[in-house]
Amino acid sequence: MTKPIDQSLPEQLQIAKTLAEALPYMRRFKDQTFVIKFGGHAMGDSALADLFAHDVVLLKQVGINPVVVHGGGPQIGHMLERLKIQSSFVDGLRVTDAATVEIVEMVLAGSINKQVVSAINRAGGCAVGLSGKDADLIKAQPLQRRSRDPGSQIERLLDLGFVGDPKVINPTVLQKFAEADIIPVIAPVGFGDNSETYNINADTVAGAIASALGAAKLIMMTDVEGLLDQTRTLVRRLSPEAAQVMLRDGTVEGGMIPKVETCLSTVKGKTEAAHILDGRVPHVLLLEVFTAHGVGTMIVDD
Repeated sequence: MTKPIDQSLPEQLQIAKTLAEALPYMRRFKDQTFVIKFGGHAMGDSALADLFAHDVVLLKQVGINPVVVHGGGPQIGHMLERLKIQSSFVDGLRVTDAATVEIVEMVLAGSINKQVVSAINRAGGCAVGLSGKDADLIKAQPLQRRSRDPGSQIERLLDLGFVGDPKVINPTVLQKFAEADIIPVIAPVGFGDNSETYNINADTVAGAIASALGAAKLIMMTDVEGLLDQTRTLVRRLSPEAAQVMLRDGTVEGGMIPKVETCLSTVKGKTEAAHILDGRVPHVLLLEVFTAHGVGTMIVDD
């Protein structure tokens, strides 16, 4: 008698093949730290956010130490609109006055942070939320940006208000969390010399924390495939020098500028590689970490 063919067998074999392909990467990255910047469309899509949370828990289960830094620009924008507070941007950075920074802290360290923490905990992880103010994690200084007038070529210093730049990262609490198998979820808010609050770009915070921890990878999740060249083609792998050229010639613009700048500064240190991934793709973290070809753009100093 012929044994009936199990129609699900090909699917099961594909799963087995995927797991076998992932095994070398699990061994390679065991006990390594990955700093993951979670942002973009995935944060506002509950299904994608839940998949992200499950992927982070899986990384933890196979011995990787994930540290999550989240953004929240759209959510901040919506709250400011509701409160009729206007804001503007310079090079992808939100100009932040005293009224705005209160809203920024409320949204980032409050509702968004707890949503991400809850999603990871529902997925079976043990996550704890904190901002840069907790345990003196992020001491900040005012961010200084210069602008050149195209006509006169005169440079001027831009006043971004309470927009900060990480000055000192104190990783002690994150190291203790790693020892206790806790997944930290960090809101990008820091404190100044006089305890003032600073709004810090989440990409910049992720890079600074990756450098302070000596992370193996910095992973940026965004709303595009990765870095696109001037023909709008995805660049899968490039050197820091090539990325610098794309910054200088204007190929990289807007909100991608701080992302690429952060990736460059991070790979100059102990971080092996920086990645820019499309957070709209389900399980994009696993595709990048556990497959041979990966996805998105990787900046690596070969």
